[in-house]
Amino acid sequence: MKRTSSGGPPGGWIRLLSTKGLRRRLSDLYYGWRMIGLTALIRTIGGGLHSFGFTVYFLPIQKELGITHAATSLAFSLARAEGAIEGPLAGYLIDRFGPKPVILTAALLCGVGYILFSTIDSYASFLIVYVGVISLTFTAGFVHAPAVLAVNWFQRYRARALTCLSAAMPVGGTVVTVLLAVAVHFWGWRTAAFTAGCVFLFVAAPLALRIRRSPESMGLQISSETASSSAPPPGEREDGSEDDGTETHGESDYAAGRAMRTPVFWLFVLWMTTRTAAYTTVIVHFVPLMEWKGLTPLAAALPLSWFNGMNIVAHFIMGWIADQTNKVRLVAWCMVLSFIAVLVLMWSTTLWGLLLFATLFSVLDSSIPVIWAAVGDYFGRRRFGTIRGSMSFFYMWGGVVGPYAAGALVDHFHSHDYVPWLLLALVGAAGITTALLIGPWTRGVGRRD
Repeated sequence: MKRTSSGGPPGGWIRLLSTKGLRRRLSDLYYGWRMIGLTALIRTIGGGLHSFGFTVYFLPIQKELGITHAATSLAFSLARAEGAIEGPLAGYLIDRFGPKPVILTAALLCGVGYILFSTIDSYASFLIVYVGVISLTFTAGFVHAPAVLAVNWFQRYRARALTCLSAAMPVGGTVVTVLLAVAVHFWGWRTAAFTAGCVFLFVAAPLALRIRRSPESMGLQISSETASSSAPPPGEREDGSEDDGTETHGESDYAAGRAMRTPVFWLFVLWMTTRTAAYTTVIVHFVPLMEWKGLTPLAAALPLSWFNGMNIVAHFIMGWIADQTNKVRLVAWCMVLSFIAVLVLMWSTTLWGLLLFATLFSVLDSSIPVIWAAVGDYFGRRRFGTIRGSMSFFYMWGGVVGPYAAGALVDHFHSHDYVPWLLLALVGAAGITTALLIGPWTRGVGRRD
């Protein structure tokens, strides 16, 4: 057979990229990556329409309802508090029944919630719908459950899997949130909210039905993640029992109670609390901060989109590095870059400076899947959902206090001048905590290996 100068058959690349060739390559892919891709798509929707979408609704709702910055921020803070309170229960339910029912419930409630959100006419109805319906299970379904799924399906490439899932949120912020901002600008925020609800109901919810909880539930082994594996055999073992057959393959797993008695658990919690406070403050107040720097609400979509684009790049770079180096030490360097980013925000007076801030600050978000991979490495995967939920009961209060404190500062001083100082204090505390965590985590993981 005639061969090309490169040694391959003519049209080799064409056959490789053909539908048949692509289908064959996908059939040989470890099934866990299919689960990551599916769940990442769901998180893209949730990230674009809800997590990053809130900042797009912020000013229109504030102006229409005639409420203050602090009052608007309070809704987001209450939603974070709700996620913190339900964290331990959510973690237990995810470990007990698997990620699928939790993700499906969250998608359905978000869909119904945003349709109701488009009809609100008072601050009370705003709080009831946003906190009582939309956000009721969002954290459990779009944050905790996907992380448990990645830890259940992966061991060697755990950081990469978690990074792919985490990157889905900024992908949503880059693409979906920009479309949402355009919709709000041209159609109004109510029509945009109604459309968002339909997307949750008719796209995210059907996708959630295809999720599988672990390799063992399909007759696969987690050790096969580095090898090719054909399509799974029929007959899944997803009976919802507590002992779902998830094996640890050499990992000495911690129970939640035992984990909470370790100093490492509380150092993780302290880092997550300060990091979450800083990150959520920026996300909730991103557009107002850009306006403070002289941009219009529509023009603010550019640095927001840039932030999410850089976030995606940072996620994949971090995921690749994290599986080959000390994860906690890598996160410490991310805190240094985030601290510099806030200094840039304080001193910047140009669009290029704001884009530099967005670039550097993106590592604060891309560090979170790395730290969760570090949690999985240290405590194991069998009770990862319960341990993660227990941590969230404490650390998510940072997401309550941060945005509300920033809103209160703006209302009191009638300016965003003091918000960057709050961010510096939070990121600095996160950096110090990370430095304290490096030694104990490294020794603990070394003993497990």
